[in-house]
Amino acid sequence: MPRIQTRTLNTYYEMAGDGVPVLVLSGTGGDLRKKPTVLDSPLTADFNVISYDQRGLGQSEKPQDGYTMAAYAEDAAALMDALEIESAHVLGISFGGMVAQEFALAYPNRLKRLALFCTSPGGSGGISYPLHELEHLDLENRAKTMLLLGDTRIDDDVIKTNPELVKVTMARLDRSEFAHEDGHARGISGQLSARKAHDCWARLEHITCPVWLAGGRFDGIALPQSMENMAARLPDASLKFYDGGHLFMVQTRAVYTDLAGFFHSTLAGGAS
Repeated sequence: MPRIQTRTLNTYYEMAGDGVPVLVLSGTGGDLRKKPTVLDSPLTADFNVISYDQRGLGQSEKPQDGYTMAAYAEDAAALMDALEIESAHVLGISFGGMVAQEFALAYPNRLKRLALFCTSPGGSGGISYPLHELEHLDLENRAKTMLLLGDTRIDDDVIKTNPELVKVTMARLDRSEFAHEDGHARGISGQLSARKAHDCWARLEHITCPVWLAGGRFDGIALPQSMENMAARLPDASLKFYDGGHLFMVQTRAVYTDLAGFFHSTLAGGAS
């Protein structure tokens, strides 16, 4: 799949489907080599879905510096410029939702509608769990901790009686396959630092496009209360919770039907 040199970064991206473009901003550690991705979702039946590896991750360039939310947002705008996309719907997932907030503030004319999945505003509005604090753990213990955080219905007994669940999570979190790549560790560290510093809370009222927030009722990473705070502060927002955790969009595939409806403007902004 293609790479493209933008004004900020040599960027690896993939796209699928036809129609109005949807730019996807992925979560912490996002790497398009790790499947499945949003490109494998039903969203591609209605839209031209574009996803890319953010700076320092996957097959995109891993610069020495520039790991700030403002830089991540500019990378998104630069990719749109390079692909000659004037405006698009934007879907931000977890860390990508943080970047999407910055993007909406910096480039309000570049997005049509904004969807924010399992994310937080930062500041007094609520922060997502500080994942940088888990970096010292070995893979197995990091996987177990992520399971407990990612879905609060899971406890130690569930983990003990479901070893396969731990193995699947370890495979999802395992970075060893790509650890030899130049700049890999720098990119991971840079993203976690940017995530830690994220704070759009005081500026959310300036995001005036329609926004749809979606999250899992049992998410212990991006807390439901934080998403409720965001929905209340954004001028034109709706919010829906699903029976799931941080990966609710994997657990409940109907999410993408609702998302398509929002992008098709059949779901209006405003509280729901």
